[in-house]
Amino acid sequence: MNSRERPLSPHLSIYRWPITMTLSILHRVTGVALSVGFAILAAWLLSAAAGADPYGRFAELMQSGGGRVLLVLFSLAFFYHLANGVRHLIWDLGYGFEIPQANTSSWVVIVVTILLTLLYWLVL
Repeated sequence: MNSRERPLSPHLSIYRWPITMTLSILHRVTGVALSVGFAILAAWLLSAAAGADPYGRFAELMQSGGGRVLLVLFSLAFFYHLANGVRHLIWDLGYGFEIPQANTSSWVVIVVTILLTLLYWLVL
């Protein structure tokens, strides 16, 4: 038996993550983030149903610096998940599986996500 220590394959110091793999992981992460965000949306609806005072406290919390960051991150996750979902629908039709096409569509998803988020918050 060989006692030489060999690196794991693929070794992290030499392996470069493809953008498609990174976006696949982000799609799952944003799905979880959207679940948490919809729980916050439910809390907002419950506070509105509870009356003016609880709703006012919730609105004040969401208008604070941390609340605004949370809302921007939620919208970023929403638009990313939406754009990447459209890309997956196109893949379901059988298009865009070649490596150059997949890489290009990955960058398109990133650009569309940023543009939609900025457009939403600048128009809002």
